[in-house]
Amino acid sequence: MRLRLGYLSPKFYGLQAYAEYETNQDVGLNSYNSVRNGKGEFEAIVDPQEHELNQLWIQYTGIPDTAVKIGRQRIKIDNDRFIGNVGWRQMEQTFDAILVTNTSLPNTTLKAGYINQAQTILSTVDPMQTPFVNFAYKFANIGTLTGYGYWIDINSPAGGPYNQGASNQTFGVSFNGGTKITDEIKGLYRAEYAYQENYADNPLDYEANYYHVFGGVTAYSITAKAGFEQLGGDGIGRFNTPLATAHAFNGWSDQFLSTPEDGIRDVYASIGSKVMGVKLLGVYHEFTDDTGNLDYGNEWDFVAVKKFAKHYTLLAKYAYFNGDNGRFDAQNIWLEAGVDF
Repeated sequence: MRLRLGYLSPKFYGLQAYAEYETNQDVGLNSYNSVRNGKGEFEAIVDPQEHELNQLWIQYTGIPDTAVKIGRQRIKIDNDRFIGNVGWRQMEQTFDAILVTNTSLPNTTLKAGYINQAQTILSTVDPMQTPFVNFAYKFANIGTLTGYGYWIDINSPAGGPYNQGASNQTFGVSFNGGTKITDEIKGLYRAEYAYQENYADNPLDYEANYYHVFGGVTAYSITAKAGFEQLGGDGIGRFNTPLATAHAFNGWSDQFLSTPEDGIRDVYASIGSKVMGVKLLGVYHEFTDDTGNLDYGNEWDFVAVKKFAKHYTLLAKYAYFNGDNGRFDAQNIWLEAGVDF
């Protein structure tokens, strides 16, 4: 049972503040491995019974077309592939950071910031020095062109959620959007490339590439997509995204939160719709190494979400991973009820 309770102040001469408390309470027998509770004989469910100050920030918007936010905050950049809040877990990932957002140029959003430490999904705090910049230009009725740079310098020792071996610098570009084909049909697409190499005190000397391409269509309340995502690896170094919302990528059973040594290629297809107010989504994945020669397995994912009476949510979610070449099968089932106000 998770509780998040916060207070957002009124604006005063361009200043606004927010504070939020978060706690997670096991309501059963605590018979699971949270990674922090010393119960390694049970299955891992990485939602520790902890409480924390989840957010505490102040924001200034007195400069035209600019917002400056300082303090512990939620940061979500683009699709959360490189920096995200890992919102699926019970203890959210937040950052002690400064974030500047500027929209003074037409159709353009510039985000630049510096992260001093991350409060992780384990309710631990890991120090780092991570400047980043993200520049997005929106083409009307077509999509958004984005360029970015992330310099992740992690100071935590080996063995933590983040460690020096995950320090990297990444530069990339993406184009994401959709266009109307007919009154009832809309085409969807994404193309992204990024280059990464070791950075700061990372003891590995490596270079790795990232690709993500998909195409899809929305028609008559049904959305279908197909694509592939590839994170490179050469047996020594591999493309890492340590601050990402990794659960949203490469299958919901979380078999690939860390990139395998030989990289990963995820070929996937999805179909979703809304029936009687219930959002439905199914996804299929085929996983191999980045050459396509070594099979890792495949996965089926399904989710149904119903929101009603403005404040209430019910969710059912299922993932089944069928492993190959020494990888174990896995099955995950979630049921969730939520109230927000």
